[in-house]
Amino acid sequence: MNSIWELETFYRKRDIIIVGAGFTGLWTAVSIKEKYPEKSVLIIERNAIPLGASSRNAGFACFGSLTEVIADSQKMGWEKTKQLVKMRLEGLKKIQSYFKNEEIDFELTGGYEILNNDEPLQKMDEVNQKLSAITGLDTTYSLAQDKIQRFGLRKSEFLIENPLEGCLHSGKLLQKLLEKCQELKVEFLFGTEVKNILETPDTIEVQLSDTLSVDANQLIYCTNAFSSNFLEKEEIIPARGQILLTEPIENLKLRGTFHYDEGFYYFRNLENRVLLGGGRNQDFTTEETTAFETTAFLQSHLENFLREVILPGQDFKIAHRWSGIMAMGSEKTPIIKQLSERQFCAVRLSGMGVALAPKIGEIVTEVLSNTHV
Repeated sequence: MNSIWELETFYRKRDIIIVGAGFTGLWTAVSIKEKYPEKSVLIIERNAIPLGASSRNAGFACFGSLTEVIADSQKMGWEKTKQLVKMRLEGLKKIQSYFKNEEIDFELTGGYEILNNDEPLQKMDEVNQKLSAITGLDTTYSLAQDKIQRFGLRKSEFLIENPLEGCLHSGKLLQKLLEKCQELKVEFLFGTEVKNILETPDTIEVQLSDTLSVDANQLIYCTNAFSSNFLEKEEIIPARGQILLTEPIENLKLRGTFHYDEGFYYFRNLENRVLLGGGRNQDFTTEETTAFETTAFLQSHLENFLREVILPGQDFKIAHRWSGIMAMGSEKTPIIKQLSERQFCAVRLSGMGVALAPKIGEIVTEVLSNTHV
């Protein structure tokens, strides 16, 4: 049995419980505490550190490559696509307004996309025109043919540049967000799994074991791909992203963040090592999983991509491999909504959590403030 000291402090009733301490959960807590400093907020995270995609990604600060934006506009229409790009861009700006670049290794390196056919180029002017009001640039995307040789990408036909993208250190960003939450008196239970949720007219009971639970007035799921038990009615498809990192490479010419094939491949220079991820579209079914594993099939596929596209004719050694779990749906709009009288969710960030989470936190806070619990 728990002591009275524990029950009256760590496990006492809170105004709001957030499940999940990744980017969405942390930014949501920050937004709520900034708007309602008097509310008590507890974040429950089943792992020892934030996992999922937040600490397992490639550290891209991006809002969409040209082919990705074209594909989204064809799937969801321009209005939704523009709204999404705007949210991502505002999210990236918010990160920079909260933390100094050197605190989170943020670099506005420019984003690039490799193309091997000219079809997307026919739509580049239209895309630039549609996005100009959002990005403030007449040409968000432009051809950068001179940089193909400079970056050593000699087998690539076209290179598209976007000056507003960059990279950051996901681990350092998470640590800074945790510090910010502690400053705002957000409380945490790490290494604690939510077993069950019971909602009554008066309260939400979050059961942590057979004998222990914490009550709250409101509960927000910020569990992205790990939401399926609680959110069975929502379309949330887990998508594993596999990543590898090489040993340092002498005279590595890459500068910036790079995408290929509608963003399914992504790579960057991390301290003269190539960080490469993706290729999920080679094996969609296997990668629809929440298991943190790497597969021989995709890892050798990524090594091949390194050999052919990024480092043709160069030797390299792989130092590290890992995977993160994203959440997808038939379209890329996140699911932010009220699920019941006292339960809410902010999930399905479609691999863009770094950029989207700061804005999603604000939207959830707005949704909460419209309810009178």
